[in-house]
This record gives sequence, C-alpha cells and structure tokens, in this order.
Amino acid sequence: MASTSQTASDDRGTGDHPDTATEAFLAHRNLLFTVAYEMLGSAADAEDVLQESWLRWVEVDLDTVRDQRAYLVRITTRQALGRLRTLRRRRESYVGSWLPEPLLTAPDVAEDVELAESVSMAMLLVLETLAPTERAVFVLREVFDLEYDEIAEAVDKSQAAVRQIAHRARAHVAERRPRGVVSAAETRDALEAFQRAVETGDLQNLVDILAPDVVLLGDGGGVKQAVLRPIRGADKVARVLTAGVGRIAGLAELRPAQVNGHPALILRLDGEIDTVVALHVADGLITGLYAVRNPEKLSHLEREAPLRR
Repeated sequence: MASTSQTASDDRGTGDHPDTATEAFLAHRNLLFTVAYEMLGSAADAEDVLQESWLRWVEVDLDTVRDQRAYLVRITTRQALGRLRTLRRRRESYVGSWLPEPLLTAPDVAEDVELAESVSMAMLLVLETLAPTERAVFVLREVFDLEYDEIAEAVDKSQAAVRQIAHRARAHVAERRPRGVVSAAETRDALEAFQRAVETGDLQNLVDILAPDVVLLGDGGGVKQAVLRPIRGADKVARVLTAGVGRIAGLAELRPAQVNGHPALILRLDGEIDTVVALHVADGLITGLYAVRNPEKLSHLEREAPLRR
C-alpha cells in the first residue's frame, strides 16, 4: 500500500481542491501519525489509519471546514477508534506478552518531556488498560491539549460525557503510571551500566542496576523465542538475561539508540535487528525491561519516526 505522503503527492496538480487538501494533510501528517500511534501502539496500523483518513479527507468540501487541524484530528481519531476495537479482539489471542511497536525517535522527541513520556513503552502499556474511547479522550486531552468540544466531536460524545470520561481515564492512568520521573542523563547512565553488565556477563553488576521489583516483558509474537510471561525480581531477571545473551556471545552487536523518546538498546545479529530492549528507570535503577523480538514490529527502526504534537 502506498504511504499517505506518496498518495498525497500523487494527487498534486489535479485541481485546486486536491492541492489544498494535500498541503493541509501533509502539514499535519506527523501530528496525525502521533495521534494514531498513541491510540494503537502500532506504527503499521497508524500508517493504515492515515491512509484511510486521507481517503476521507479528499472527499470533504474544504469550504465547510473552519479548522483543518481539528477536522483532520477528528477523522484520524474516528478511524483509529474503529481499528483499536478490532485490534483488541486480535490481541486476546496473541502469543505471550503484547508490547507496543518500538519506534526510532529523533532527539527533539526526548526534549519534549510530555511527548516522550506519552510514547514510552511503559506508558503505552498503561494506555492499553483503558477502554478505546477512554484512551482516545485521554490522549487528545492530556497529550495534545485539545478542548473538550473538539474531543466531543472526535469521539461522538457530549462535552459533559467527555469530561466524565477524561476524569475517569486520568484517575485510571494515575493509579498505574510508572513511578519516578528521571532525567535523560540518569536513564543513559543506567542504560550504560546495564549494557556493560550484560556484555561482560557480570551477574552481580546486573543485579545491582536492577530494582528489586523489576519486571521483564518479552514479545516474540509466537515467531521468535521470548519469555511468555512477565519475569519479576532482580535475581530472576538477571539470570534470564545472562543466559540469553550467553547463547549469542560473540555474535551479537548491542548499540544504544533513542527508542520511543528514551534511551534503549538495539541488538543486531548478522547486521539485522533481532531485538529492541527498552527500559524504565526510577531512582537510578531499572524497574522495567521491554524486549521486542517480533519481526513484524521491528521494521520502523531503520529510520526515525515523525512524532509531533
């Protein structure tokens, strides 16, 4: 399927309306992708949502549109909501833990602290626990700061209902939000210590950088070997990691990267991306490790994703 940017470009020069529609869509495309990704946790599905949104956008009479950005967000949100409900049913039969699709992100994403937190692996997993409409309302209000009337139009609810949903969603997220807010430097320090411990196979140093209640989640999608259930506790997680890395010692290349707005590690075998390890840090210790191995989720790591608010 052609990308929306390619499709939009192909429609240039076919008349005044297509040119105007194309320019408006391309101007807001990165924002729309970010909205869809935060609702779905999947770049591939976010791209499909943008394609569907583009097809609906070009049918709109632009003379009736007061705010093109708000209108495009509304279209994208509605398409994403429909797809999210379908994905929820599929994920019920997913093999092992389901993790969001990791994205290679530019430095400016990390500089926007609120955006970086909202697309972190840890936060996207919290958003997975919301009902679809709750997730849409939370994302549009808390991340993109849309007004309640705009959100009401996007999710087809009254403003009063949207305010209630937003309050409920905020409370739900607050209960589950990963603890601790740390600087990028602290996270990098923890990542470097973690990488050294893994590469040297030093079990004690690895245990020392892990929080006592650390959780390891793995996503192989039933295609690649991965832990099927969460592994909890520093000793258990350290032993699983050293055993796994030990099997490929000398064959793997482990490099730091910015993934979903935070420092992470990308493991390559024979030059191909095999695993992405994202992490969450609190009080200088790693509290969460998210290892994505499902090949279908690794295709967006060769180029930076255009995340914007």
